[in-house]
Amino acid sequence: MADQIWIGIILITALVLFVVDRWRYDFVAMGALFAAYIADLVPRQEVFSGFGNAAVITVAAVLVISHALWRSGVVDSMAASVKKVGDRVWLQMIVLTGLTTIVSAFISNTGAMAIMIPVALQLSRNGAGHASLMLMPMAFGSLLGGTITMIGTPPNIIIADIRASHGAEPFGIFDFTPVGLSVAVAGLVLMWLTAHFLVPRNKSRDTSSSPYDVSAYLTELYLPEGASLIGHTLFEFESKIKENFAVVALKRGKQMITAPPRYQRLKAEDVLIVEADAETLQQIIDITKFELNAEEELDTRFLVSDEIKVIEGIVGHDSRLIGRSASDLRLRHRFGVNVLAVAREGQPLQPSLSNVRFKPGDVLLLQGDAEVLNDVFNRFGCFPLAQRSLRLGSKRKLILPLVIFAAAIGLSAFGLLSVPVAFSMAAGVMVLANVIPIRELYEHIEWPIIVLLAATIPLGSALERSGAADTLANVALSISQGAPNFVALSLLLVVTMLLSNIINNAAAAVLMAPIGISMAETLGASMDPFLMAVAIGAALPFLTPIGHQSNILVMGPGGYRFADYWRLGLPLSIVMSVVAVIMISLTWPMHG
Repeated sequence: MADQIWIGIILITALVLFVVDRWRYDFVAMGALFAAYIADLVPRQEVFSGFGNAAVITVAAVLVISHALWRSGVVDSMAASVKKVGDRVWLQMIVLTGLTTIVSAFISNTGAMAIMIPVALQLSRNGAGHASLMLMPMAFGSLLGGTITMIGTPPNIIIADIRASHGAEPFGIFDFTPVGLSVAVAGLVLMWLTAHFLVPRNKSRDTSSSPYDVSAYLTELYLPEGASLIGHTLFEFESKIKENFAVVALKRGKQMITAPPRYQRLKAEDVLIVEADAETLQQIIDITKFELNAEEELDTRFLVSDEIKVIEGIVGHDSRLIGRSASDLRLRHRFGVNVLAVAREGQPLQPSLSNVRFKPGDVLLLQGDAEVLNDVFNRFGCFPLAQRSLRLGSKRKLILPLVIFAAAIGLSAFGLLSVPVAFSMAAGVMVLANVIPIRELYEHIEWPIIVLLAATIPLGSALERSGAADTLANVALSISQGAPNFVALSLLLVVTMLLSNIINNAAAAVLMAPIGISMAETLGASMDPFLMAVAIGAALPFLTPIGHQSNILVMGPGGYRFADYWRLGLPLSIVMSVVAVIMISLTWPMHG
């Protein structure tokens, strides 16, 4: 009994820390694992066993393959065809959500959304607008797509491995398809019929290319003859001002230098175009003796040139920007990149960015060299909202990764190779065939997810070994006592779904699977329908933006607030639960 109390305390503490989100979830998971080891709940030889678990290896391999397919332009070629659907918003939503769902069945949800969001925004700006009407259904479609195959989402991979650890054959790659495809089709139809009424509209992104009016903060400053700053560099000028501001251009006679480098030396009669609020501007004038030069309102033509671009990007769920500000990161001094504006939930924040701490889903407006911006996005875990040039390439570059991927699916589907081996080999062959350079092999694995899985798998075993899973299963069954078995199945699915809305869905699957197995053993039923219920419940967090990376990614571009998700998410969750329980009961009988 003491072991059950201790594992309960550790897991509840971890859940609270997951929800508070002060520390990253992989750090919290490792802390919980070490606490369980100290409490003698996890044997010494099992502490790091999760890192060698087949499910963890499979997730890493699938992430590598997803990046290879993204890099080769396979998905881009599909996205390019979406532009042919015309300007009707409802038709655009049908095509975009359907394509996102299909793609997400085979590559990571986040990767699919990173490709499809710029497509949706471009269609919205060129057509009838209402990007917000499309983005939330697309995010939910990516979650639905993940349920279709075993490789569609980490919870499915975990559930397949847990089944194998309990003496049965692991689920095959298409064993999830009857239930997952039914759920996906029902979910898409529901969204197509109701999204127009249930998804909040944010017209700010439909009437302009961004939610900020940057020109309102652009000012010309003139450097007169005899000024003390003549001959000094921009770096020396910027160092004199305590507040955060951006030098977006320098005019010297007829020459215009966009995003001038910090080593640029100032000359008499130079005109700087700066982005700053009124207080910072007054401070600049008082300290440096610059003079106001222009009375007319400036516009964004000063922000871009052939080399310099202004691009919006979303702060990802694991971005290195989270919790830090532009002044902390010194992006201009390190990379020559200006942070012109920040929008949160579709609304621009204060023009002075020195104290703005970035959060997941924030949309940043960055100015800099196009290649440098690309590096900054990759380095800091951000996703560009401007659609990059499509990676279409030659037919060979498109076909080769598809052939390798199809071979991995075929070999695993026919039982010739196990899923971890087939997909690990496919990732290796893609490197050998130069579909993905070896230097990028490990860059696009979501290591926090890998660490989270490796840490929570031993915790799931401890939950089962301590008897806590049996206790929780008995509590659940007492609630549904006297009711048909499908009621217990429904309860397990709903609880897992609710849990996945507040913690990572992979962790939800690991923690709920032992409870599902205990419920099956108590009822004398097959564990398969209960494992399927956990897989579906963990894969479909529709109620909050923090439930899944896809939900976070559309929050800024769609201008959604935290409470907006349940309007479409709640009816979708209810209908998906009903459809899933019916299909699980038909496909995976309780007995037999």
